[in-house]
Amino acid sequence: MMTSVDTDLIRVLADPLRLRIVTLLAKETLCTTHLVEETGARQTNLSNHLRVLREAGVVETEPCGRYTYYRLRPDVIASLAGQFADLADSARNAVENKRACP
Repeated sequence: MMTSVDTDLIRVLADPLRLRIVTLLAKETLCTTHLVEETGARQTNLSNHLRVLREAGVVETEPCGRYTYYRLRPDVIASLAGQFADLADSARNAVENKRACP
């Protein structure tokens, strides 16, 4: 059984600020202003990271007047978690498998 993990998504989530944004959005839907306050990041920097998260399908947007709210897509995170769970299961099942050296 070949287990694969979405490496592109891991790269997206590996950035400390993006991971912080995802962690905040796991608790509530927030607008850019809230995220600037919570992270201390500059608006332009935050916008770039939000664009990466949006393009990766991790967050979705909801326009609200002149603000844009961001919401985490739990299915994407759950899918990645499932990939890691499959990898762990594979490792548990392979504990007795040892390839002989030539």
